[in-house]
Amino acid sequence: MKILVTGSVGFIGFHTTKRLLERGNSVVGFDVVNDYYDPAIKEARLKILKEIAATTGSQYNFIRSDLADQQAVNDCFKQHSFDRVIHLAAQAGVRYSLINPHAYVESNIIAFTNIIEACRHNQTPHLTYASSSSVYGANTTMPFSEHRGVDHPLSFYAATKRANELMAHSYSYLFRLPTTGLRFFTVYGPWGRPDMALFLFTKNILEGKPIRVFNHGNHTRDFTYVEDIVEGVIRVSDDIAQPNPNWDSGNPDPASSNAPYRIFNIGNNNPVKLNEYITAVETALGKKAIRELLPLQAGDVPDTFADVSALVRQVGYKPSTPIKQGVANFVSWYRAYYKI
Repeated sequence: MKILVTGSVGFIGFHTTKRLLERGNSVVGFDVVNDYYDPAIKEARLKILKEIAATTGSQYNFIRSDLADQQAVNDCFKQHSFDRVIHLAAQAGVRYSLINPHAYVESNIIAFTNIIEACRHNQTPHLTYASSSSVYGANTTMPFSEHRGVDHPLSFYAATKRANELMAHSYSYLFRLPTTGLRFFTVYGPWGRPDMALFLFTKNILEGKPIRVFNHGNHTRDFTYVEDIVEGVIRVSDDIAQPNPNWDSGNPDPASSNAPYRIFNIGNNNPVKLNEYITAVETALGKKAIRELLPLQAGDVPDTFADVSALVRQVGYKPSTPIKQGVANFVSWYRAYYKI
């Protein structure tokens, strides 16, 4: 198969592209390589992907361009015929969306429109795209289920991700384009983003600087190891979305439709308090953190907990990497990458 992976040198996109190349797929990577965080990490990921392609004999073509550029997206689809599209590019981060919402319109709304339009006009067999656990917003019923409504986002970032899900349904309904949205739950692991908590905690602890612990470390997150996320992404991409034959318009299921549309959670199904997460970092580093305790940040939800039963039923997979192992893997990568 030939697969387009957008955001292919981003955190999750890199790991996904790597796995696809290793299994022998032909991959086209599309990434603008912006400076939201250190582009050097993205360039290092790109170098690895090219080396893997050369070693395995898999084909990897990289397009360095902006998905918000409609002509660039259309040119990509004219040049290549895709069996699958995995759309992972986005402007990430809850807090940055409070500062620069226009970046989220460009990357999460306009870019998504360009991709889904290209998929429509080129009869792409299946579009799989990244959503987020942030869409659950003000919901407090745990675990979070795809079968409940999610119309009270607490950040603009979450609102753009929810918009993607609604946009996808309209295209699945109008044009019978098979789409699957994946709600990721707090992804972490090697090659992670420098703006994420694990990266910041590790850096500051090693440098003897305080770490900022919001909500006094009492909120919980369903931390999910990146390789587990990738396994779910690829299994779902391989399994083309179909209409739900039992869908009832009188009692509509938000996670499916009479169109080829569906939504899945991908999470560890095992929420952990932030303080426990920090303890795992301390253990892996062999060094205690200086904790600066702060209130919950604007836009953050107190807790996340993924119900993954639908994912298990559909593709027979459930994330399972323990926090201690995943954090230790990240710390090993961090030390090697920064030569510490």
